[in-house]
Amino acid sequence: MSFPDLTPELSAAMPELRGRLIANQGLAELTWFRVGGPAQMLFTPADEDDLAYFLANLPAEIPVTVIGLGSNLIVRDGGVPGVVVRLGRGFSEITVEDGYRLRAGTAVPDVKLARAAAEAGIDGLAFYRGIPGGLGGALRMNAGAHGGETKDTLIEARGVDRAGRVRVFTNADFGFSYRHSQAPADVIFTAALFQGRPGETAAILAEMDRITSAREASQPIREKTGGSTFKNPPGQKAWQLIDAAGCRGLALGGAQMSTMHCNFLINTGGATAADIEGLGEEVRRRVKDHSGVELEWEIKRIGLPV
Repeated sequence: MSFPDLTPELSAAMPELRGRLIANQGLAELTWFRVGGPAQMLFTPADEDDLAYFLANLPAEIPVTVIGLGSNLIVRDGGVPGVVVRLGRGFSEITVEDGYRLRAGTAVPDVKLARAAAEAGIDGLAFYRGIPGGLGGALRMNAGAHGGETKDTLIEARGVDRAGRVRVFTNADFGFSYRHSQAPADVIFTAALFQGRPGETAAILAEMDRITSAREASQPIREKTGGSTFKNPPGQKAWQLIDAAGCRGLALGGAQMSTMHCNFLINTGGATAADIEGLGEEVRRRVKDHSGVELEWEIKRIGLPV
């Protein structure tokens, strides 16, 4: 499927744009599942000013979708209409600041933030080693692992809203809860400031190694997967509910619930996005029938079906 090319219209309306605009860019290669259709327009801004200029001049009727590293994402097979924004090199800097703080662009992978903190002798951020994503997604969904959550470390974040205005949000502004924030949906976060505490580099790196070993032992991290598929219901574990409903190893087309960790969907090699999402919905149905619990997706799903 392909969409009408918006490049001439947008280029004419934004003569000072410095970022890259690509029409009908395939998105499958940008996601860990390696499935899905194209973006009508993929925009990679040069920096925050470029992003603000783009959004301020983008016609209001054109929808905007943001993606990060694609680790927790299903792009449906019909693709994504409008503009897909993906932050790149201009949002990948990390700066160590006084008071055991780090400021980082939101295109920075979580693991890279953890390593930068360790090398600076800043403790409290090692848990990011266990999160397969980028900081933009971590802010949006209060990502956490191994006893830590984004809400525990964030001081403030910068972002650009749909009107092109640069805004600053404090930790309290996010209204963080389990795997969720109440930040405005139209804001594209560009940078964040994190608070750590004094630590010893060797000890922090050892903790990161422990997290790595735990992940490798319990999760199918070498497969085409999207991380945890469903959120843990209050007081329960999603994987236990899935296992009890007989869904470990359940398959649909080229998609399968991992036999190693049954809250992980995997693409076994020839899956479509419809296979993966359809299997997830079938698991939700079986769990609801078995236990009465309605699982909530943790993986983000965007775009149109074929």
